[in-house]
Amino acid sequence: RENHRYTYHRNTYHEDWDGKWGDTQTPNAYSAYADPLMESLLVLSKNSMEEFTGLTLLAQYSYWRFYQKHSDLKRHKDRNSCEISTTLCLGYDVSNVDQSVYPDYDWPMWVQGTNGEEIPVHMKPGDMIIYRGCDIEHWREPFIGLNHAQIFMHYNDVNGPLKGSYDETKYDGRDTWGIPKL
Repeated sequence: RENHRYTYHRNTYHEDWDGKWGDTQTPNAYSAYADPLMESLLVLSKNSMEEFTGLTLLAQYSYWRFYQKHSDLKRHKDRNSCEISTTLCLGYDVSNVDQSVYPDYDWPMWVQGTNGEEIPVHMKPGDMIIYRGCDIEHWREPFIGLNHAQIFMHYNDVNGPLKGSYDETKYDGRDTWGIPKL
């Protein structure tokens, strides 16, 4: 979609609305902030996220990436709008990976445990993890498959330590969901 719009309708193409190739954390992947479909998943997942975490949550924003071969995700902690985060594996193509060398290959997301241990989290399509994005360092090593789609959904605990800053962080500083920051 992005490539078609960029190629044939460049005069109306806008990175904030249409996504872009390359961001500071993953230079060779397509990404989209506040994509309407992904924002719908963010809002529709809120009740389940509250059940899983036992917290009352404010949905902040979504971000999704379409990674390519050799993509990685720089080691980082998230900003205040990502107090409670989840990432969901949407799917991938690893048909180029030699199964005799890497049987049942999937691309783990790494998290640093509280004791400093680096832990790989393996996800198949439909699997997700929930983590404290502001507190836990997370990253991905270079990808050896062809492509991998992943959504990140971010929430804040309405009774948590950041509750006093909600006027600044509500909807990640936007007027509402589904519309990027302009």
